[in-house]
Amino acid sequence: MSTTTLTTADFEATVTGDGIVFVDFWASWCGPCRQFAPVFEAASEAHPDVVFGKVDTEAEQSLAAAAQITSIPTLMAFRDGILVFNQPGALPAPALEQVITAVKELDMDDVRAQVAAQQGQEG
Repeated sequence: MSTTTLTTADFEATVTGDGIVFVDFWASWCGPCRQFAPVFEAASEAHPDVVFGKVDTEAEQSLAAAAQITSIPTLMAFRDGILVFNQPGALPAPALEQVITAVKELDMDDVRAQVAAQQGQEG
């Protein structure tokens, strides 16, 4: 499965659903973004069970602002609607593969318990 362009209209529905979603925040003028693009595309082909979305921060400035993007490229990973990874910078293919594996291997019951505990402390 290849990458999907995400916009303000479909971003929330995409990342809050079940399963794993990786999102690449990028811009056409960004050199590291252009270097990371083929790595991200290759990962999307290698992992058809994962959704790979791209957000053009120039076209979707309000979405980039809402996601608090301050540096591009920024990679986010969501699993079952929970943000589990958020890191700026282009990753080499082996590092991206490690992140994908780690997200797939997460114990989501444990993650949900941690989120609930954190929300309890904040509230």
